[in-house]
Amino acid sequence: MKTLSKKIKQWSAAASIALLASTAALPVQSAPSLYSFREVANPMDAMFTQLLGVNNNGVIAGYYGDGTTVANHGFTLITPNHFFNENVPNAVQTQVIGINNAGKTGGFFVDQNQVTHGFVKTPNGPFATLDAPNTKFNQILGVNDVGESAGYSSTDPAGETLQRAFIHSAANGFTYVQLNVVGIGNSQATGINDAHIVCGFYEDAGGNTVGFLWDKKNNWLKTLNFPGANFTQALGLNNAGQVVGVYSTDGGATTHGFVYSKQSQYISIDEPNSMNLSATLVNGINDRGQLVGFYMDAANDTVGFVATPKTPLW
Repeated sequence: MKTLSKKIKQWSAAASIALLASTAALPVQSAPSLYSFREVANPMDAMFTQLLGVNNNGVIAGYYGDGTTVANHGFTLITPNHFFNENVPNAVQTQVIGINNAGKTGGFFVDQNQVTHGFVKTPNGPFATLDAPNTKFNQILGVNDVGESAGYSSTDPAGETLQRAFIHSAANGFTYVQLNVVGIGNSQATGINDAHIVCGFYEDAGGNTVGFLWDKKNNWLKTLNFPGANFTQALGLNNAGQVVGVYSTDGGATTHGFVYSKQSQYISIDEPNSMNLSATLVNGINDRGQLVGFYMDAANDTVGFVATPKTPLW
């Protein structure tokens, strides 16, 4: 399993199977009938923009870059086009992934020695590096409103192997997610809500990618697999229990976003302008059900999008 940023940029995927109590609900209506879409491209590089997190005020976290180098630059955004740069000083790249309702952000940066570190940042405050002890690679992928962050670490300097999902709080430090799956390999925690529910994905013993929801307090695990898919990643969630992510039914040749509700309903999401309706990823959702993500268009450009529900979905 590659790092989240590399996996997204390369649109790669692997087969996955359900190991535990995954749901068998059928997807419901198609995305265009349920959402209004707004496309977003950063004017500094209109060829590569990813929107990755959104809070209840509509403030969005993301990054832009040319997709071929490591020169990625973080930002926050107030639509339609008010971009605010957010880059760790002296870093060679910064990616802003998560944002909470107070405007606190989380993500990762690569320093001049090519080491990847997690970070969190409060509005108008400094960047705070957040690395698990005795590790060589860290990413923060989600933040909630009660002081917790979700991400993963590795003792592999490249972050390609030995990935372990974690949550972090000031009170308890780093806690690794205990998925209790036989033969589990890499795992990443990608989001955490205010009820301490964590979403993410892991690699099973056969190298298959499986989404999950995990509750540390009540010690339960639910696997998430979009019906008919052989690859599912859960990438974000909100306080209503809705989860977003990406799935594939053909080993990654095509990718589609999804929304999952705690009623075990799935909605497939394809940005209307995506290449053959086959290259969409949803990474963030707020409590209003508003989605952010990105898609690849016919020119092979990566374009961000915001999708707003036309009516309440559940």
